[in-house]
Amino acid sequence: MLALQTLYEYDSAHHDVDAVLQRHAEDRRLPPRVVEYAGELAHGVLEHLDEIDAMIQEVAPEWPIAQMARIDKNVLRLAIYEILYNNAVPAKAAINEAVELAKTFGSDTSSRFVNGVLGTIFQRTQGLRTSSAGSEV
Repeated sequence: MLALQTLYEYDSAHHDVDAVLQRHAEDRRLPPRVVEYAGELAHGVLEHLDEIDAMIQEVAPEWPIAQMARIDKNVLRLAIYEILYNNAVPAKAAINEAVELAKTFGSDTSSRFVNGVLGTIFQRTQGLRTSSAGSEV
């Protein structure tokens, strides 16, 4: 949740990611390893932001990134980063967590939207892995 809060604040107010993390760590007395991991996630998302946003736009062309609800957009960004680049948690766990975050912080339709986008991206990545594995034979 700390990574999501950080990305949301960065997206909304363009505050420095490390300053946001530090403020939350101090306010909530979070353990350093929690802050470090959230920082890795937030920085990773920002490092791959253009690629991630392009993927979202490709899968959900009827929802321009600029007009998408900030919470939905950042839940998607975080989950896509975890699925494609981080791999610290299984993809299905990242999707389930994203859907729960969307239910908690998003609108009534956020969880369905997030699940649909992430499900499509997951299926596409599974298809690429399967075809890559098959071509090595």
